[in-house]
Amino acid sequence: MAHRRRRGAVALLGGLLLALTAAPLPATAATPARTPAADGSGMVMVLDSSGSMAEDDGSGSTRIAAARKAVGTVVDALPDGYPTGLRVYGADKPKGCADTRLAQPVAALDRAGIKRAVARVEPKGDTPIGLSLRKAVGDLPRPAGGSLGKRTILLISDGEDNCQAPPPCKVAAQLAASGVDLHIDAIGFQVAGKTRAQLECIAKAGNGRYYDAPDAKALARQLQRAGQLSADGYRFKGKQVRGKATRSGAPGIVPGQYLDSIGPNEERYYATDLDAASTADFSATVVPQSGAAVDSLDALRTRIAYGTDSACDSTTQLFGQHEGATPLTSGVSRVPSQSGTGGCDKAGRYWLVVERKAAKGSDGARWPVELTFHVEHPLKKGTTPAQSEPEYGAGGKDATLPSTAPKDVTGGTGFNDARTLHPGVWRDKVLPAQTLWYKVPVGWGQQLRYDVEFANEPTVKGHSAHTSYGGTQVYTPFRVPVGSGTGEFSPHVTYNGRLASLSMGTVPVAWTNRYETHPNVIPVHRNGDFYIAVTLGARASEIAENPQIGVVLRVAVLGKEKSGPQAGADAVKAGVPRGDSGPSADGTQDGGGGWSTGRVLAVAVGGVGVLLLAGLAAAYVRARRTPRAGGGNSDPMRGGSW
Repeated sequence: MAHRRRRGAVALLGGLLLALTAAPLPATAATPARTPAADGSGMVMVLDSSGSMAEDDGSGSTRIAAARKAVGTVVDALPDGYPTGLRVYGADKPKGCADTRLAQPVAALDRAGIKRAVARVEPKGDTPIGLSLRKAVGDLPRPAGGSLGKRTILLISDGEDNCQAPPPCKVAAQLAASGVDLHIDAIGFQVAGKTRAQLECIAKAGNGRYYDAPDAKALARQLQRAGQLSADGYRFKGKQVRGKATRSGAPGIVPGQYLDSIGPNEERYYATDLDAASTADFSATVVPQSGAAVDSLDALRTRIAYGTDSACDSTTQLFGQHEGATPLTSGVSRVPSQSGTGGCDKAGRYWLVVERKAAKGSDGARWPVELTFHVEHPLKKGTTPAQSEPEYGAGGKDATLPSTAPKDVTGGTGFNDARTLHPGVWRDKVLPAQTLWYKVPVGWGQQLRYDVEFANEPTVKGHSAHTSYGGTQVYTPFRVPVGSGTGEFSPHVTYNGRLASLSMGTVPVAWTNRYETHPNVIPVHRNGDFYIAVTLGARASEIAENPQIGVVLRVAVLGKEKSGPQAGADAVKAGVPRGDSGPSADGTQDGGGGWSTGRVLAVAVGGVGVLLLAGLAAAYVRARRTPRAGGGNSDPMRGGSW
């Protein structure tokens, strides 16, 4: 009881600390530099400079004056060097549907240049939105050498297109279909009715988001959010590959990292040859445009297939919410059974399969998908692995976490540039519809345990959204999500602008966890960097007054690190560097992870959802067990159906 009171006091202190330290980010504060944007990335703002922008904005100033100030705010907040430009329409002639020009070319960020360009704009004419969008795509850089960037057209308008040739929604759809890296966001400044409907249509057709700005402060806030989401897009890494719709002709892949794309309700097949004894780990991460339309049951499924119709294992991840898309990762493994008699224990040709499920009305764009494939050879002959660790134990909800003063950190954009955290308290800022990424080194015999706290923030007066959500997920070194559902923790919490917190963690890392039955235990069988993703729902843009929301992470790595996966391994001495995931003397042949090939279909809400188990004969027994004699792999048909 005393322990629980102590834990409650720490939580209360943490909440007060967060409220005091997660101060609002000044609108003009520059964002800390991130990893440079991929080649071909960039943003062009398309600013309405038609006659209506000379009207009063309700505060005694003009709409164009508010827009000039807002553009200054966003360029001050963008990271140094991010390619940014400005196009205007209606600025040169009292009348004319061809009146659009590039006022500042898209190039390495020139804050002073963009501010000078927008200061010279005087509203005069018509509103040729469709033509301006068509011209704007040519202003943006094109990716080269197979790189995958993020190109953004950011439209700011107070009126609807009064030219209608070409139709703006049709143009937006055509442009968005031209590449997975392009999207169109729209900000409506003091709009309603048909004007708002048209801008919403442009954003939806353009695979982007619509932001409503009823006043000058909201315009600056929404413009900053949209701009920073563009600049902080997921940094991809991998070799280009093109999967096939069937097994026939599927490209062969070897261990490594790859990039492809996938459309709604599409399957992509990749082929590989495996021996009879090694574990193969396969993951897929789709990266939709932030906040793109999704249904809660939209899903990403990975599976490993063998033979004519056998599935060694499959995993399905769901978005689990209607607020808008975020990165979604699914991971699956082929783990040979201990008996060696399972249906997927044979050497031969296997297929790695990715499937995307999308409901009617969900985002119809092709999404970039990042694939990872690893092979882990068996332990060295004669090595006896330590016992499995299926219990949360000391890493449960009552674990004592650090309560020191927080240190500032800037989360990464994805797995590839996730920021390293060590045990302690860390402070960051997150945008609505954004996911921040971190990684924490966790050794053999250790477990990760952390809390995420979303700050108490001022809210927009009369905001229309009652609630949004905050979410977190933890991934193994081979990108298998393990924090959802029927385990110890819940991966999401309601957020309404007031302090909200989440707890998350893993079981201890043990090689033999791969032979357990619980999907939150099975993948935690390899030491290395465990990844933390922190997400704020898109609807928070209608709630929070500040552009970004304060976040505090309290991170603990519990237990003494062992020198290897073998039974009786010595504890690692303090200050001794960790080994990498390659060949080592700890009993492992090379890096890799795994997934039990028991009859389990894991269904999780990506980052914020729930694991549903199919094919488990009994509830998870929270007691330490020895490895199963047969590995649970006697049935060649593993997994399940949608």
